[in-house]
Amino acid sequence: MSKNLAQRALQYHEEPRPGKLEVLPCKSCYTIDDLTLAYSPGVAEPCLEIARDPKLAAKYTGKSNLVGVITNGTAVLGLGNIGALASKPVMEGKGLLFKVYADIDVFDIELDINSPEQLIEVIKTMEPTFGAINLEDIKAPECFLVEQRLREEMNIPVFHDDQHGTAVISGAALLNAAHITGRLLQDMKCVVSGAGAAGIACAKFYMALGMRRDNIYMFDSRGLLHTGRLDLHATKAQFAQSEDCTLELALEGADIFLGLSRKDLLSKDMVRSMADNPIIFACANPDPEITYADAKEANPHCIMGSGRSDWPNQVNNVSCFPYIFRAALDMQATTINEAMKIAAARALADLARLPVPEEVIVANGGTPLEFGPDYVIPKPFDPRMIELLCPAIAEAAIISGVAQAEEPDMDEYRAVLRSRVKAVMQRTRNLVDSYSN
Repeated sequence: MSKNLAQRALQYHEEPRPGKLEVLPCKSCYTIDDLTLAYSPGVAEPCLEIARDPKLAAKYTGKSNLVGVITNGTAVLGLGNIGALASKPVMEGKGLLFKVYADIDVFDIELDINSPEQLIEVIKTMEPTFGAINLEDIKAPECFLVEQRLREEMNIPVFHDDQHGTAVISGAALLNAAHITGRLLQDMKCVVSGAGAAGIACAKFYMALGMRRDNIYMFDSRGLLHTGRLDLHATKAQFAQSEDCTLELALEGADIFLGLSRKDLLSKDMVRSMADNPIIFACANPDPEITYADAKEANPHCIMGSGRSDWPNQVNNVSCFPYIFRAALDMQATTINEAMKIAAARALADLARLPVPEEVIVANGGTPLEFGPDYVIPKPFDPRMIELLCPAIAEAAIISGVAQAEEPDMDEYRAVLRSRVKAVMQRTRNLVDSYSN
């Protein structure tokens, strides 16, 4: 990170008030009558109603629009195990994105807990507070156990975004890249560098989209996952190949490289050895496995994606998680399942194929955007995203049987989503401007 960017980032987080979030009231509390209704004695009435029927919490409290963003800080971005306190800027940032993109309220909770069992028990106690839980930056393999147990033992959606958000976004990019290059997912050979939470989740999601498990070659820091290794956790063992080979050998003729590991891992020669029109998602953060320029120099016909906003095809989870949670909350879903994730990926892929509005082009610095090798994923600031993704995800929740709310009129639902986000954007701008003044 450049010195100038580092200084600007620190100033952004410090001024005009520390942090990125604040809690504000949404009801009047200026008169004695307001106080009577908001607290004592009036507050007793909703309390008694909820005690009589717990479902009324959605009517009388903010629970149904409140997500807990929870971490223990053991796998933060590309920074690693920096601890719960140091992870707080990331969790606040997640809350900011939830609010701005989907009008979802967030409490960020950083827990100084390393034991998976203790983490599970603590998070379970929070169910009365939240409508859903977003797990964040918990290291593998513990994150798999924590999410699985919480999904089984809680009655609200639990979603580990490091796993599933990355899978959905890269899955959408994969669908479009396969379309452009004329490939079928079941025929594609995929090499994955990085067998952590995101790498394993992406591989499993690609299988859900149609890729064959035996065509996935996954590498960790010790090499290829294969049956001769005795050090593989069960989550890794499911991707073990029958024979060992090097990364260089695995990449020969490969259709796709997915990198979630470390910078400069993928050389130009490796790219040249891949199949024609290779698909390269180099997502190591903050520096990818290969640069966009080097990938294009090695093979001008490659489709290159990364986590960077200054290169084409940014694999950015903000294009996924706000809308999955918005739809899950609106449908009172008991979980976020595979059908909902697939619906999100397909809706994202479809959006990238539509003509791009002028306002998105302007926000992109004026650079033209058109479906093709350098535009297989919609830009995160595309305002159409909420009204296209949420109805698709909501419909998947209904069809798969996890929705408890009645099916909405989808045209009305789109209109509500559109106006809701427009309103929260305006409120946020007014608030931020008030601090500047």
